[in-house]
Amino acid sequence: MMRKGNLTNRLTVLRAEKRWSQKEVADRLGISRQTVISIEANRYSPSLILAFQIAQLFDKDINEVFQYSPERDGFSD
Repeated sequence: MMRKGNLTNRLTVLRAEKRWSQKEVADRLGISRQTVISIEANRYSPSLILAFQIAQLFDKDINEVFQYSPERDGFSD
């Protein structure tokens, strides 16, 4: 059975460090500004390819940008 989990990210922090706007990040990635907003707010999980592209844009390992936490279901493995 597949467990659900939460995907969070540091996109807002990384973008601020570069002083890039959401539109600038969107333009560099070829996506909409709304997609950037949704990813930053953890309302949208990017595809694996887009996640790697985001990490590459910021010259980071994907694990430095995105963090996955499985939900606890009360059962032990």
